[in-house]
Amino acid sequence: MTLTVTTVNLNGIRAAHKRGFLDWLEEAAPTALLMQEVRAPEEISRGILPGQWDSVWVPCRIKGRAGVGIAVHRDRGALVGPPRTALDGAESDADSGRWLEVLVEADGAPSPVRLVSAYFHSGEKDTPKQEAKMAHLPRIGARMAELLASAASGGEQAVVCGDFNVVRSRADIKNWTSNHNKRAGVLDEEIAFLNRWVEEGWHDVVRDLAGQVQGPYSWWTWRGQAFDNDAGWRLDYQFATPGLARAARSFTIGRAPSYDQRFSDHAPVGVVYGL
Repeated sequence: MTLTVTTVNLNGIRAAHKRGFLDWLEEAAPTALLMQEVRAPEEISRGILPGQWDSVWVPCRIKGRAGVGIAVHRDRGALVGPPRTALDGAESDADSGRWLEVLVEADGAPSPVRLVSAYFHSGEKDTPKQEAKMAHLPRIGARMAELLASAASGGEQAVVCGDFNVVRSRADIKNWTSNHNKRAGVLDEEIAFLNRWVEEGWHDVVRDLAGQVQGPYSWWTWRGQAFDNDAGWRLDYQFATPGLARAARSFTIGRAPSYDQRFSDHAPVGVVYGL
């Protein structure tokens, strides 16, 4: 029995829909789809997905910003129990639409898995946007510590997926030297958070499976020739608790065949877990 979890930043679900998002979804056929930067009201997002998908949505309270969702295909799994729709009690309007947890049971699996769709702040060096990002990261770390401890004591295994908006090393970005400590997402103070979570016991599943290679990237700016030249960043992750990480079998990066066939500036990142 397998659970295929795919995460993708849609860069707006309405725009992605117009660019062929549903064609990709039908072909990819994951058990669960975790979405970020949905940027639409719940009723619109729910209406775009085909009827065989059960879904939970958390829009941002600021119109046109952020927004996360999780959808499960009825033929491959089921949502179990109530969702958690906020990171913690300190959530502001700008932090809303950035954290969603659900329990998902794959057909035939012995126990449910906790899936988290997370959208971290993008930040901008030396601006209030970066201050908001740096305030958000330790709060995320606190919740991840709770999830890790729960899994270690016999609770659900978990995977935190999404657009983290931070690389972990020079292997995660094509142009490291020109960006390191000069741009948000490549600052040592941000990188330290992701690496600390791995040191504490979380597994960066795609890096574990891919090994110490350059990439695989999941984001390329719309501007210039970045996509054609594969000048990308690895910003989209699946961080799994140890028990689930051991069950990871393979991964895919849904990089479009060409620039004009992309439905988002991010590529979907999928992992197959054997349960």
